[in-house]
Amino acid sequence: MTDLAPDVVGAPSSTPGGARGASSGETTTARAGGRFERWTEKRWFLPLGEGVVSVVVALGFMLLCTHISVNPVTRIGQVSGLAKIQQYAALLGIPVLAVLLFLAYRGTLRYYQVAQRLACAAVAGLGTGVVAGGIVVALHGTPWGLGGQEGDPGNLMGMANDMMRGKGLPGVYPPLFPALLAVWAKLFHHGVAGVGHALKDLQLILSALVGPMAYLSWRMLLRPFWAMAVAVPTSIVFLDPIRPYSHGSMLVLLPLLAACFREIRRADELSVRSAVLRGLGFGAAFGVMFLWYSGWYLWAAPGSFILGLMLFPWRRGRVAIKRALVFLATLLVTAAVIGAPLLYQLVRLGATTMDRYAYINTYIDPAYVMGWASDRAGDLTYHDYPASGELAGQTGFGVLLLLGVGIGVGLGLRNVVVRTAGFVLAGAWLLRFWFASHMEHTQAVQLYPRTTWIIFYCLIILAVLGVMLTYERVFGWIRGTLEEVAPARAARISPRVLSQLAAGLICAIALFATMGGSWSANRFMPSTNPGVEDMGLDALRAHLQQLDNGKCPKYSPYNGKQACNPINMNLSEYTFGPDQKKLYCANATSKEYDVVCGRPPKD
Repeated sequence: MTDLAPDVVGAPSSTPGGARGASSGETTTARAGGRFERWTEKRWFLPLGEGVVSVVVALGFMLLCTHISVNPVTRIGQVSGLAKIQQYAALLGIPVLAVLLFLAYRGTLRYYQVAQRLACAAVAGLGTGVVAGGIVVALHGTPWGLGGQEGDPGNLMGMANDMMRGKGLPGVYPPLFPALLAVWAKLFHHGVAGVGHALKDLQLILSALVGPMAYLSWRMLLRPFWAMAVAVPTSIVFLDPIRPYSHGSMLVLLPLLAACFREIRRADELSVRSAVLRGLGFGAAFGVMFLWYSGWYLWAAPGSFILGLMLFPWRRGRVAIKRALVFLATLLVTAAVIGAPLLYQLVRLGATTMDRYAYINTYIDPAYVMGWASDRAGDLTYHDYPASGELAGQTGFGVLLLLGVGIGVGLGLRNVVVRTAGFVLAGAWLLRFWFASHMEHTQAVQLYPRTTWIIFYCLIILAVLGVMLTYERVFGWIRGTLEEVAPARAARISPRVLSQLAAGLICAIALFATMGGSWSANRFMPSTNPGVEDMGLDALRAHLQQLDNGKCPKYSPYNGKQACNPINMNLSEYTFGPDQKKLYCANATSKEYDVVCGRPPKD
């Protein structure tokens, strides 16, 4: 894929005064540069460096925010905490961006290209590091994670407790995260008694790692700048700190699918051994992700199946067909073996598992996929959400996004990433309306609002690729035209100029990462609006949960006034009563129930 900094290495920096003789200091620098070049020429060195930088920045920034001491239950305390996070981000980020800009203007292109790769990785880690740092501030003073012991966090704790007690995991929930929670609680928090504290650790760690996971996944297919351009906005928009593992798996699934389709398309270039090894690698990745969170496989399946049939090398000879079959067979068998525990439960119980939970996203126009309100809707209702845009209800952002999607599809239909995003989008779109159109008849939601996330993700991918392909075509056309009619002017569009442009855009995306990360963290600050269930309710619950000594957390609004919620040491997976075969309509008052659900609140 095209990069904003072309692969031109070893170019001298443009310094005034012309060439000079080499001094002893310059000779030493040249020797150091030679050693540096030898290291960077190793295939594993820079990719490893990107991974290390991205992870260290994400986790390091989250840990740095543990030193912020404010009262997170008051709005002034929340604002002070968010401001301190931005101060930290500026103090750490400005020197990195300054070095990048200096190398873009004064350094060699080799040094700049290395700096660009590391800077892009750092920005990807910083975005979700800021979000995780905000959650650190929101939970300051309490050892409990978002949600306390209630809702989905309580369910996860119950699953982990059941595992520690030697019970199996019931239902069709992916077992890998509850298993990790159980192991973490045993290792660091004294087992069952500390599973709630262990959940807080994993919420923070995994929230910080979503950005690096997305960036490194896209690096399998895109150059650093474009991988960052996809990973930063999507990881911030889709990150759910209460369950960071779920959306993290979606962010990884799309590039993994695209990389898999790339292997199928070039199967004739692979040896049998290479096809087997690649199949094992992809199969292991898909299998582990399936156990980590499997929901996205359903929405991606129809489009992926059709695209796989289209890309299979049917007409490229026996060798290509044989290699592709070896690759696919190895992949599917490996994934099935690893995912067997959950596959068995899905086959046994999947047809009888009904989702009847309706909430605000179930009531809105089903064609709206540009945002998410969650079941913590606050004061929003389906009457005023989403806000109507200027053009047939579509906002300016939505129109521009769709314009980018059209350009991406128009210019890059042969691109495997464009095809993957497009086919997954189309399949999820059809499944969305299939389930939504049958909702009244079946009285089942079947999680169809969650297609909002994967559809929106595909739209962002296609729009970014549209910008990338436009850049590639436009600059290529301009340079080619100028080389024919005005070679001197063509020379002005040099790798140096493009490097400077890329450095400036990286600075802009870094600023977006800190601003967007602060916006995301702000939504999860403890609720200061009594009686309204907004997205800060889960952080507030962590401050209303009793400590091990029976007292309230340090900043709890109940502190010294009344008892906090008692600890449930016998917490097990929530059990539900018999299926009523009717929708449970959340976010609807008793007065609205008949209008929203078509029946009285109790029947």
